[in-house]
Amino acid sequence: MVSELVIAALLGGIGGATRGLVGLLKALALRRRILWLYWTITVVIAIIIGIFTGIIFNFDPRLSLLSGYAGTDILEGIYKSFKTQKVYVMAGKGK
Repeated sequence: MVSELVIAALLGGIGGATRGLVGLLKALALRRRILWLYWTITVVIAIIIGIFTGIIFNFDPRLSLLSGYAGTDILEGIYKSFKTQKVYVMAGKGK
């Protein structure tokens, strides 16, 4: 049981690190600043997602790897959709 959790965690982490590497290459190509703390947090979350996916779906290694890769992307999309943005309200023309 423990070894299956470790394998699920490793594969989830590998999936998250792969996705993070793609993001790093994109940032380097666009000459953007690299946020190492953000990358580290993303990989840790991918490890957690890999573990839970392994537990829920009978420790299928392929699914843990895929969920580590895609899971952080899904969470990032959810975060960006709920992130507050400033909205400016302009006074309307009086009638």
